[in-house]
Amino acid sequence: MKLTVNGETRDLDIEPDTPLLWAIREELELQGTKYGCGIGMCGACTVMIDGVATRSCVTPVDGLESAEITTIEAIETDPVGARVVEAWVKHEVAQCGYCQSGQVMATVAMLRENPRATAEDAAYAISNLCRCGTYNAIDAALADLTSKA
Repeated sequence: MKLTVNGETRDLDIEPDTPLLWAIREELELQGTKYGCGIGMCGACTVMIDGVATRSCVTPVDGLESAEITTIEAIETDPVGARVVEAWVKHEVAQCGYCQSGQVMATVAMLRENPRATAEDAAYAISNLCRCGTYNAIDAALADLTSKA
């Protein structure tokens, strides 16, 4: 099976029902996408598939051969991604950092779709969980990002 991840097409010897998360972490050895809950609830595993934020722990690789998959490792090469990372650093969002790759991916996907997103839009689009409770810092970073759109 061929998957295109971060602009590079790779041939993987995996079963079609393999969750994308494990293809990314185990086969491609990209460790930025995290395993959290395994049921698509927490968002630590969020990647973008064709620009859409997607929970990779519950997404089988079957059917993704023509998709463009983006992980946190490539996000700073994207202008929106670079802005999101800059805002995250400015507002010291991460504490443990475990959920942050998923948070960043969800935010980039939202801002690509809606550069003038409101706080309400963000609350709907970014349902990722943060065990450290850095939601105030995330909100501050989002406010910066949407006020500059």
